[in-house]
Amino acid sequence: MGGLGYFGIVIFGIFAYMASTEAQLQMNFYAKSCPKAEKIILDFINKHIHNAPSLAAPLIRMNFHDCFVRGCDASVLLNSTSSNQAEKVAPPNLTLRGFDFIDRIKSLLEAECPGVVSCADIIALAARDTVVAIGGPSWRVPTGRRDGTISRSSEALANIPPPTSNFTNLQRLFANQGLDLKDLVLLSGAHTIGVSHCSSFASRLYNFTGVLGTQDPALDSEYAANLKARKCRSLNDNVTIVEMDPGSFRTFDLSYYTLLLKRRGLFQSDAALTTNSNTLSLINQILKGSLQNFYTEFAKSMEKMIQNNVKTGSSGEIRKHCAVVNS
Repeated sequence: MGGLGYFGIVIFGIFAYMASTEAQLQMNFYAKSCPKAEKIILDFINKHIHNAPSLAAPLIRMNFHDCFVRGCDASVLLNSTSSNQAEKVAPPNLTLRGFDFIDRIKSLLEAECPGVVSCADIIALAARDTVVAIGGPSWRVPTGRRDGTISRSSEALANIPPPTSNFTNLQRLFANQGLDLKDLVLLSGAHTIGVSHCSSFASRLYNFTGVLGTQDPALDSEYAANLKARKCRSLNDNVTIVEMDPGSFRTFDLSYYTLLLKRRGLFQSDAALTTNSNTLSLINQILKGSLQNFYTEFAKSMEKMIQNNVKTGSSGEIRKHCAVVNS
């Protein structure tokens, strides 16, 4: 009886090991099932990104927003239905761009290998490849993610750090994703590329305390005056866009961190990084190091984020169309 019990434990252990190894991401996951998959994505990006270099920022932002809700499962791509408001319509995602770009890549992959490559992997690979295409850092993207079938607006609102976040809120929301303060500072560095709508920070200029006319004292007064005069001329401007890293918003460099120390971070969440001694120290360390060192450290944090809480193995599905679950 004891021998049979031991044998059962051994067999169970083998099956548990098989399940855990099968359910892990791996480099070149599609090597046999769709060998051209990653090249198809890369070729499409290299063909089109030079006509739309500004797309790198929206795609890495899409990657963040996807991973912060239910893991990186492409739930951010799902459309709302008559009975459900999806992540897409949540306030943090209303300004997301690049959905059509992802759909076009998905169409090419479906033509090559129907039902094989997940939308979640397409987001992760496209974010990396577009950043590399504009001269930014590269990072390892192990694949094998599967697509989720649930997308709720309320969850996006609860989990994606808003631009009005203070330090405590940022620390909590990043910790929920298994990310620490170093990851917070490094991943915030993605704000070195891209633009923002005035609506994401106008309250800092016009209504900071809830009283019309009050301004965030943490924002450099000269920078604030310039924003008011030339860009966001009213609290209710939902149209005008502003460079998040003025002067080099298409270059993945260190100037974002330089601006933080000059109190010229555009969002409250940017300024919040300077309110904690640990994160302030990390900012100074980044600025004392080389650009290549920043790229190396940024890559580590990206790799950590895109592998957290993913669906693999038999979880989820491989969507035929990224905007809808399979019928």
